[in-house]
Amino acid sequence: MKKFLKDFVKQGLVAAWGGPVILAIIYLILGKTSAVETLTVQEVSLGILSSAIMGFIAAGIPVVYRQEALPLATAILIHAAVLYLDYLIVYLMNGWLKNDAGPILVFTAIFFAGFALIWLIIWQVTKRQVKQVNSKIQPE
Repeated sequence: MKKFLKDFVKQGLVAAWGGPVILAIIYLILGKTSAVETLTVQEVSLGILSSAIMGFIAAGIPVVYRQEALPLATAILIHAAVLYLDYLIVYLMNGWLKNDAGPILVFTAIFFAGFALIWLIIWQVTKRQVKQVNSKIQPE
């Protein structure tokens, strides 16, 4: 558990800067398109801090796959659940997602469809790579 937390914090700190940078880019785009004209100091501060925390958690949670005692399916479910809650809480807290059933259901469907698609791609690529390695080490 100590190694898990150490790795989680290390990976999270390495990537936490990305959230605020992406947020700054989004704010610039929204300002240029006149979608948002002004933001309060509180809105900007909350956006920066929450996106840094979101990036920290998103970058750190993949260490769950290094836990040998966890079956892969369990690690995938933990990864998906933590990311989902991380994004949902931050989006709701910042007002980026309305706290209504409709938008939350759409967000949930898009999140899990995207997560599943990414995992299917990873699975296919990994399967192909394992097959290539196995073909090189098998005697003819």
